Amino acid sequence: MLVKWMRCTVVDRRGFERGQRKWAELLGEPGFRAQSGGWSRARPDVAHVFAFWENRAFYDAFMARGHERLAGDQSGTYTDPQVTLFEHRFDVKTGFEPCFTDADVVRVAHSTVREDRVEHFALMQEKVWNPAMAGSPGMLRGVFGEAPGHEFLVLSMWQSEAERGKYRPASAARLSARAETETDVEALTGDVVRLEPSWTV
Repeated sequence: MLVKWMRCTVVDRRGFERGQRKWAELLGEPGFRAQSGGWSRARPDVAHVFAFWENRAFYDAFMARGHERLAGDQSGTYTDPQVTLFEHRFDVKTGFEPCFTDADVVRVAHSTVREDRVEHFALMQEKVWNPAMAGSPGMLRGVFGEAPGHEFLVLSMWQSEAERGKYRPASAARLSARAETETDVEALTGDVVRLEPSWTV
């Protein structure tokens, strides 16, 4: 499965949201699984969009054929778009499906990992972080993806912002030390995204 993550700074919120709803036309596209997104909790002018495709071939075919027509509806409504494609490596929790209807927030963590630490980083995600997240109240499901350049995405869906807030910084620091995260990671950024139900396709 291919995971597309797009984030941008929105300068025309109403126009952007109007254009976002038109992505409902993705339904029926060969290989399309789901799309949703919302607003950054930390920076209210930043939007995140997450899309899921069966594989890169289906995605590339859509990009060549239908993307520009849909994207054109949002032209001029945002700046600084950043798009990264990740290949699904494994689930966080089990049986991941790109379903957003029962989630209120998405937590996104983006890491650039040192080349010689990639396999250790992935192993620690599987053996240390995943069990901790899977056991957290309100954590529904998630996905761990990899992009060229030793980039990794951990995308987790939560029932509510309050439930995600129970995932305490103190326990995260303890887990980070156990996983040797500082040794593995060159750069780490994250955000909490309030989902907009009208963006879900």
